[in-house]
Amino acid sequence: MEKPDAPSEDLHKTSPPKSADLHRSLLMTLFHRKSKTKPNGKKPATEEKKLYLESEYTKARVSDFNLKELVTLPREIDLNEWLASNTTTFFNLINLQYSTISEFCTGETCQAMTACNTQYYWYDERGKKTKCTAPQYVDFVMSLVQKLVTDEDIFPTKYGKEFPNSFESLVKKICKYLFHVLAHIYWVHFKETVALDLQGHLNTLYAHFIVFIREFNLVDPKETSIMDDLTEVLFSNSSSAQNHVKER
Repeated sequence: MEKPDAPSEDLHKTSPPKSADLHRSLLMTLFHRKSKTKPNGKKPATEEKKLYLESEYTKARVSDFNLKELVTLPREIDLNEWLASNTTTFFNLINLQYSTISEFCTGETCQAMTACNTQYYWYDERGKKTKCTAPQYVDFVMSLVQKLVTDEDIFPTKYGKEFPNSFESLVKKICKYLFHVLAHIYWVHFKETVALDLQGHLNTLYAHFIVFIREFNLVDPKETSIMDDLTEVLFSNSSSAQNHVKER
């Protein structure tokens, strides 16, 4: 079992992707690689116009990958190995995507971790509930996932090393947290994403991630329902979407 490339030491400060090759290269280089949390609290919010649903943005892709083929388990690959490879990949890609707008996500602009009418709270290892700012929440997520994916006892990379019995539940936990980060980017920072001309990267990453978690039933549909309208639009456009991302 080969060890995937180690994540950057400071991914939040990584420069924004400059071309479609970034997403594609990360996919290719990183691919060869049941604890329970309490439900999050809800906070009513006024419905706002969803910029990310406008057709000029939903058609943006870095490339028209066949996402189903990308996530389907190859016959010769162990399921846990495949989940580990993909989970590590998505952690790096989502962390990188967040880094492009992190300077706009501050304790002043994002005093709570929100998406739609949902406010996410952080629960520590003892189950203590904490209300925190969005950048704090994302930092908790990325620090936890970084710790898990680099732990040889959980995400083994050496030949003959077995995955723990709790592996699938940990993957589900990771994917739920990563979805929260994506949802926050769309709901609160899509304008900045557009200003950076990165909506194609975000759409491709989101669609790929959704196909993956659906393929292996990794996240409760109720958890992802707040973004169902985007999911439906992106998938309906997938066959005819054109690449609107400018090469730089």
